[in-house]
Amino acid sequence: MLGAVNRVLLGITGAVLLAAGVALGAALRPLGGRHEPLLSAATRERYWHAEGGWWWAVAAGLAVCVVLALWWLLAQLRRPRLSALLVDTGDEAYAVLRGRALEEAAAAEAGALDGVARCRAVLRGRQGRGRRKGAPKLRMELELEPHAVPADALAGLAGP
Repeated sequence: MLGAVNRVLLGITGAVLLAAGVALGAALRPLGGRHEPLLSAATRERYWHAEGGWWWAVAAGLAVCVVLALWWLLAQLRRPRLSALLVDTGDEAYAVLRGRALEEAAAAEAGALDGVARCRAVLRGRQGRGRRKGAPKLRMELELEPHAVPADALAGLAGP
């Protein structure tokens, strides 16, 4: 739920900033005429040479801001871990299983197998049924000991 609110607020903020930029650009454009730049040549020359290299610092700062904003946007679009999973108990009731608890239990069980040095599990996807795109998936990474046979470790992981 928090991720959805975060994305909505990010979208609203982006729309407001875009509208403000368009309005500001439309309001400033008629000041010098349609084919004139916002800053005259004399103003650009005075600030460019009088103040030294601060324009480069402003441009670099804006570039860093753009890169950070894009990084934040991509982080919002990334699929988060599944925080909880509804499990059908069979008697027309459901139990809520925490995602982290399932990850820890699966990692502990796989870590107890012969030849497994370390295991990490991540539960991804969305709550749902069937094999739809986005259904919950448990991704496991196994680090095997030197004497372990990978096929045996996978067979032990898959169960009987």
